[in-house]
Amino acid sequence: MAPQEVYTSATNENTTMKTCFELLDGNLSSDGITLLSEVPDNVSFIPFSSLSHSSDASPAILQRVQDSSYKGGFLGFTKEESSDTLMNSLGKFTDRDFLSIFRFKTWWSTMWVGNNGSELQMESQWVLLDVPELKSYALIMPIIEGKFRSALHPGVDGHVMICAESGSTRVRTSSFDKIAYVHISDNPYNLMKEAYSAVRVHMDTFKLLEEKSVPSLADKFGWCTWDAFYLTVEPIGIWHGVREFADGGISPRFLIIDDGWQSISLDDENPLEDAKNLVLGGTQMTARLYRFEECEKFRKYKSGTMLGPGAPSFDPKKPKLLIVKAIEVEHAEKALDKATKSGAADFSKLVSTVEDLKAELNEMFGGDDSDSSSIFSNGCVDIGMKAFTTDLRSEFKGLDDIFVWHALCGAWGGVRPGATHLDSKIVPVTVSPGLDGTMQDLAVVKIVEGGIGLVQPDQAIDFYDSMHSHLADAGITGVKVDVIHTLEYVSEEYGGRVELAEAYYDGLSRSVAKNFNGTGLISSMQQCNDFFFLGTKQISIGRVGDDFWFQDPNGDPMGVYWLQGVHMIHCAYNSMWIGQIIQPDWDMFQSDHCSATFHAASRAICGGPVYVSDSVGGHNFDLIKKLVFPDGTIPKCQYFALPTRDCLFKNPLFDNKTILKIWNFNKYGGVIGAFNCQGAGWDPKEQRIKGYSECYKPMTGLVHVNDIEWDQNTEAYEMCEAEEFAVYLNQAEKLFAMTSESESFEMTIEPSSFEIFSFVPIKKLTNNTRFAPFGFTNMFNCGGTIQEMDYFEDEADQVCVKIKVKGEGQFLAYSSSLPKKCFMNGVNEYEVGFEWFTEDGKLILNLPWLEEYGGESEVTFVF
Repeated sequence: MAPQEVYTSATNENTTMKTCFELLDGNLSSDGITLLSEVPDNVSFIPFSSLSHSSDASPAILQRVQDSSYKGGFLGFTKEESSDTLMNSLGKFTDRDFLSIFRFKTWWSTMWVGNNGSELQMESQWVLLDVPELKSYALIMPIIEGKFRSALHPGVDGHVMICAESGSTRVRTSSFDKIAYVHISDNPYNLMKEAYSAVRVHMDTFKLLEEKSVPSLADKFGWCTWDAFYLTVEPIGIWHGVREFADGGISPRFLIIDDGWQSISLDDENPLEDAKNLVLGGTQMTARLYRFEECEKFRKYKSGTMLGPGAPSFDPKKPKLLIVKAIEVEHAEKALDKATKSGAADFSKLVSTVEDLKAELNEMFGGDDSDSSSIFSNGCVDIGMKAFTTDLRSEFKGLDDIFVWHALCGAWGGVRPGATHLDSKIVPVTVSPGLDGTMQDLAVVKIVEGGIGLVQPDQAIDFYDSMHSHLADAGITGVKVDVIHTLEYVSEEYGGRVELAEAYYDGLSRSVAKNFNGTGLISSMQQCNDFFFLGTKQISIGRVGDDFWFQDPNGDPMGVYWLQGVHMIHCAYNSMWIGQIIQPDWDMFQSDHCSATFHAASRAICGGPVYVSDSVGGHNFDLIKKLVFPDGTIPKCQYFALPTRDCLFKNPLFDNKTILKIWNFNKYGGVIGAFNCQGAGWDPKEQRIKGYSECYKPMTGLVHVNDIEWDQNTEAYEMCEAEEFAVYLNQAEKLFAMTSESESFEMTIEPSSFEIFSFVPIKKLTNNTRFAPFGFTNMFNCGGTIQEMDYFEDEADQVCVKIKVKGEGQFLAYSSSLPKKCFMNGVNEYEVGFEWFTEDGKLILNLPWLEEYGGESEVTFVF
């Protein structure tokens, strides 16, 4: 670890004891404007600039924090009696717009807006206040102090409540000095960066994204097996899936073998045998890990099985038929459970139905007669996961990474006591009071039902290394760690949720550093502040949305459409805070889904990895090729996508008027995606996400070049100084010019539809020639295809533009005049034809994929 540097903000003469906040006479104010009124007498405020902090942060971060230290400070409070759960008002606000992030399930967070403290939702991770009187924004962020973690809750009459909880009745306190952080800035994006930087220096328990390396898969295309197989995943199906992508002209660069590969058993079955015939996620949530090696389906794979001419075939219909039958079983079990709870006199017919359906499912798997023992015959040594990954890489040369899934505690039900060398025990689950206001969740119900087989915290390092060292030896390069927020359920005997989390996250971080190059981990089901404050010193990428739901799990037939917009809102707004700490991952989707194009467009400009969970035989390759180059890389944006400023205090899900707009940068331009997400969202009374059918209709909105926050990127900031921009609409195929003073472009977007706007600074080449390249317009993020660009004069004093572009298809640029010539791969190497249209300045040529140059073409226009 680097030596610690002591940062003392109070020594800076420009910020000594200066603060933007004042707590006086029950009002927390900034520059005379009250932000919170009726602040209780037991609440205190400490300016950040008055404190000294010891931190291992880089000099650049320390300087940034010092420069903005006068903008922030800490709130605390004192109670007369100590407790493990303390609730206190921080004051109230009314008639002031806010944006917040709250946990709607144990593991997932989303946005919420309103205009007074009573409209906050329980388990809010932060709240951003609009302060137009100061042309500014103020943030209230509950944090961790000592062994207590905090969240915001709604109070009565506009009050904002803070709930601090230890997670153990044995860990109690009565006072806090710094349990929440407040910050103010005139720019909401700078505010988030400054605030999380300040808390990083203050806590010194996590690192910012800029301090860590991101796994290379963030720049690539991949395939996740989840929706393709669920728990029926096995080697032969995976092989045929990867083969289909390669044959379809797309080489996956990473593979995620999701849930279903582990050795797990159920409590009422043989403890040292794999649970049989599991299909849907809910069926294994109470199962426990009984060995660290792969399950029988993978253990029995022989080296070379898929490489020879007699390789086993695969029926792509079988997983789908199993899934359909498993859903029938699930529905029948729910009906039986409902009848039982209602006190029905006779439900024998329902019992019989469940038994019959389970028998049918068992027969579909092959019954009880399947024999796998022969797989180990003939003295074959090269078997199992290692043999499988070796064969995969032998056949599919571009497959850089193979990740596998596991739960934070091993499996959903943890580790089976007595089955491994580790000391684990079944710990009953207690859901914290703070989660009472969240959505009912099958996973929580199941985990409460079975408890968690928890490995003792002092063995966390051994626990993760035991799993990961075997996987690394088997050719696995990383893990997708799920179900992260279970530790808070089982922390009573282990010093509380903070202490238990610190032990587990330390073990996980050490193992990732040792076994997976320090970057091989995708975090999931983790959208709660104590994970980000305690678990991200090593972790650098993670999910920012709930699961991709191909249909509404609650049975709403229209949810197949509505829920896709909900997913997009989760990802966009969560990126505002999660993106400060880890690379936002917008999750997988299915390319043949009815809303696949909607999803694909958002992934194209999200700034993270692109991956699908297609079933074998269920691909839309035409769509995938709008996202992915043939070599499996992607035209990725330079930053992570965020909502535009005019969307921050609006509700793009069911306010019947707002279109979600997200902005990002490419190397030579900016991009805005406009998405009609209206039609579903959170219902506070029903405590669930539901459809708002009256909002599912066309929406009209405005887009402007100034919607892009150019100052958030050093290179991009230079582009914003352009006098004029060329604008291209990907779906409408329209091109026009715009300045910072132009009227906004008005658009109408159908429900579950979108438009992508590419903005490129126009370069004045001669008195009569203005030029701006867009790249390959057959890609959603056309600007991401441009790799390099240079303007120069040749020996004949002709103005030239040289562009290196990756991909194939239709290349588009704006040019106000007709080029004299166009050359391919070097000036005068060979001339290529093009089309130029006088009415809008479109300059078009078609380019092939040049395999020998890694798909890159060098194009030179001469004027």
